[in-house]
Amino acid sequence: MATVTFKNDIVCNLAGNEIKVGDTAPVVTVVNCNPMLQNETIGGTGKVQLVIAVPSLDTGVCDAETRRFNVEAANLSGVEVITVSMDLPFAAARWCGAAGIENLKVCSDFRNKDFANAYGVLLADGPLAGITARVIFVIGEDGKVCYKQVVPEITTEPDYAEALEAAASAAPKKSGCCGGGHCS
Repeated sequence: MATVTFKNDIVCNLAGNEIKVGDTAPVVTVVNCNPMLQNETIGGTGKVQLVIAVPSLDTGVCDAETRRFNVEAANLSGVEVITVSMDLPFAAARWCGAAGIENLKVCSDFRNKDFANAYGVLLADGPLAGITARVIFVIGEDGKVCYKQVVPEITTEPDYAEALEAAASAAPKKSGCCGGGHCS
C-alpha cells in the first residue's frame, strides 16, 4: 500500500487500485460543478487529460495549486484539465466563482469515491481519511497513464513544470496544415 505524509509526521495509507505509468486508465465518472451536477468522464481514449487530485479546494495549498493550473491550462492546447476533490459541487462552484476559474473543469468525487478508489488516491486513514491525496495523472489519447506524480507530503505543492511538460508532450501535435485542402 502506498503512503503519503501529513505535516511530515503522520503517515497516511492510500486505498484503492494503485495505477502506474503504462496502465490503462480506469474510466470513471465524477461530478462537475460547472455545469452544475453534470457527469464528467475521466479515462477512456481519444483525448489527453491532465487530472489533478487535491484534498480540498478550501485549503491554502489546494487553492494555490488549482489557481496555478487554471492559469497554465490556458497554454495547453489539446489537453482537458480536470481537478478532482471530495468537495461538494456546490461549494466547489462558489470557490471557482470567487477564484475566477475558467480554464479547467473542477469536479467532485463525493458520490461513490469511484475516482479515488479506481486510481488508488483515497486516504484510508489519518486525520484526512476519506479524501484524496495530492496526485497528478496524465492520460494519453490511447487511454494509458503516461505520467503520475504522487506528492509525498500532502501539505506541499506539486512539481508543476514536470506535470505540465508531461501533459504538453502527450498533447496531439499540430500537423502544420492549414486545413484548406491544399496539402498533399
